[in-house]
Amino acid sequence: MSKHAPDHHDADLVLKLYDLRRESVMRESRDAINADYWPKNAGEATAILNRDHPLNRAYRQVSTYWEMVYGMAKNSIVHTNYLLENTGEGMLLFAKIEPYLEAMRAASHPRIFQHAEWISKTGEFADTVMNRFRTMVKNR
Repeated sequence: MSKHAPDHHDADLVLKLYDLRRESVMRESRDAINADYWPKNAGEATAILNRDHPLNRAYRQVSTYWEMVYGMAKNSIVHTNYLLENTGEGMLLFAKIEPYLEAMRAASHPRIFQHAEWISKTGEFADTVMNRFRTMVKNR
């Protein structure tokens, strides 16, 4: 579903997405999720969905941001591989929850992480990115 080749519009959009990641609240949320959210089982994975969980606000901001971004690729708004070459961080979050995706969906919504799941299966480059992050999660 991706565009055939990236163009200057893709570059412009990826730069704008990068700028959004630098916003102070988003940066703080990304830092918290990247540093402190490493679920080891379905219970830990789904606990973050509770509004009183200390990482819930950060999780909601970061997960919905990446879902929006990956939805742009799924809908051919931005070139998929070009996006992944420049924004792999969302795949780290997906690699963290991937083993518990069914539990996350049962506890929240059946389409949670639908775009991240889609982009994680888009081809060889996505496989390379995901395998790197799966290994990182496994070795944590």
